[in-house]
Amino acid sequence: MFRKILIANRGEIALRIHRACQEMGIRTVAVHSTADATAMHVRLADESVCIGPPSPRESYLNVANILAAATITGAEAIHPGYGFLSENARFAEMVEAHGLTFIGPTAEHIRMMGDKIAAKDAMRSLGVPLVPGSPGALASIEEAREVADQILYPVLIKAAAGGGGRGMKVARSADELEEAWQVARTEAKAAFGDDAVYMEKYLDRPRHIEMQVLADNHGSVVHLGERDCSLQRRHQKLVEEAGSPVLTAEDRNALGNTVTNALKQLGYRNAGTLEFLWQDGQFAFIEMNTRLQVEHPVTEMVCNIDLVKEQIRIAAGEKLGYGQEEIRFQGHAIECRITAEDPLTFAPSPGRVTTFHAPGGLGVRMDSALYAGYNVPPYYDSLVAKLIVYGANRQEAIARARRALDETVVDGINTTLTLHQKIMDDPEFQSGDYTIHWLEKFVARESEGA
Repeated sequence: MFRKILIANRGEIALRIHRACQEMGIRTVAVHSTADATAMHVRLADESVCIGPPSPRESYLNVANILAAATITGAEAIHPGYGFLSENARFAEMVEAHGLTFIGPTAEHIRMMGDKIAAKDAMRSLGVPLVPGSPGALASIEEAREVADQILYPVLIKAAAGGGGRGMKVARSADELEEAWQVARTEAKAAFGDDAVYMEKYLDRPRHIEMQVLADNHGSVVHLGERDCSLQRRHQKLVEEAGSPVLTAEDRNALGNTVTNALKQLGYRNAGTLEFLWQDGQFAFIEMNTRLQVEHPVTEMVCNIDLVKEQIRIAAGEKLGYGQEEIRFQGHAIECRITAEDPLTFAPSPGRVTTFHAPGGLGVRMDSALYAGYNVPPYYDSLVAKLIVYGANRQEAIARARRALDETVVDGINTTLTLHQKIMDDPEFQSGDYTIHWLEKFVARESEGA
């Protein structure tokens, strides 16, 4: 087992990884920008190294400085968390080239799944169901028209190197196709440096279902059930659930078997999440994230498995030590992502936190690096806390979320706490009757009534 791990991230996820390391008897090295000098993960880590000024490019994306920090502190492994360098294949290669262990998948698989076209080709060959669409990148607008005529409108043009909703445009008819094609390519080039795009059939009322997997270096692969991540705004998740209100145990097992068989053939290692659209009882693969997900705690709550510790154990060469039949899914968990934003306009709200009180009680978990007096910097993602609740069933989890949200106090900055309270109170959410389009309509109604 490792003696010292460098955490190449910040905020709540850096603190989450630190806590897992502490429980395993592993010393931690925090890296930080000058803006994060007083951050909680820096204060609690065994050692800390400043790696640059506030700009992510000069600090948390500065590969040379991160590797230098690992070298001078004697770290044996690097955990990338999520975001920043977590899905950067070149970084994973450089970590290994420096004699360190990258706590995650191989660079080959990170690179494969980072290319959405290559990922779909791989999943198609492994028997994973896909959304109907182009077999690869679209070479021309003429090819786009041909594919659209085959799969029928509406269609979605998507960036091959995309993510986070960028480089995605819907064409509901042939008249809209050329504009969608041009805009998607322009956005893709600006955001990812690659204007390659492909086409999928646009599903009008899907749910976003993802499947968590773990794989060791000895051929064992297990799934830890599904998460329903359908509550999204501009393709950014806001609320997640484990399990899904609309799936049965049979649905979960069928998808889980498909996923684990595919990853066994692929030779995948460590944690990963396969994302699907679900509509009319059918699953369709959209992408795979080769890292820990923001919403991983809901899976931990229903499976009673610490995903970060498992990542570290796998990276150290240990076997999973359990099979699929030993994993039990119990109860229901909900996560609310609390961001430093206006709850209706979503305008960023950095600044000094004057008061912070985390909720408590049975089945309540708050993953956050906030504290009273902390200055939320304006340079990074706006996520400041994740409220995770667990109940024996979905109704109890919702009731617990409502109570915990009422207990939570964050003063000095705007947050989305009140939006989460309204979502938990909404009858449609409580019934589980929602799709990926529900939240944007809900926010629009709330904005009109404000």
